[in-house]
Amino acid sequence: MENDAPHCDFMHVHAEAVARINQRMPDEDLLIDLAELFKVFGDSTRIKILTALSTGELCVCDLSKLVGMTVSAVSHQLKILRNAKLVSCRRDGKTVFYSLADSHVTTIIMQGLEHVNE
Repeated sequence: MENDAPHCDFMHVHAEAVARINQRMPDEDLLIDLAELFKVFGDSTRIKILTALSTGELCVCDLSKLVGMTVSAVSHQLKILRNAKLVSCRRDGKTVFYSLADSHVTTIIMQGLEHVNE
């Protein structure tokens, strides 16, 4: 059976470049955490929620109306976003308000939008 892996007749590893990059490469656990973070961004509903929250804090009812989903469904997505440390919340009486966890989340959203608009 033929091997479908790419190959070349001449192979030369640039050892200095590989060594330099290996020194800067984050450890495997950190790369796995980063991959998991990006998986959270792989859902358009969560992106809508994050984009809405980039304008300021909102309660789950506001978010439900904005994304056109039930409160229960939005709450489920917010739990995923909170577990990923992308969203934080605060209680005011019986109402819980959600906001982006920090400015890094806004940067990721804005950079992503800029990238897809190019």
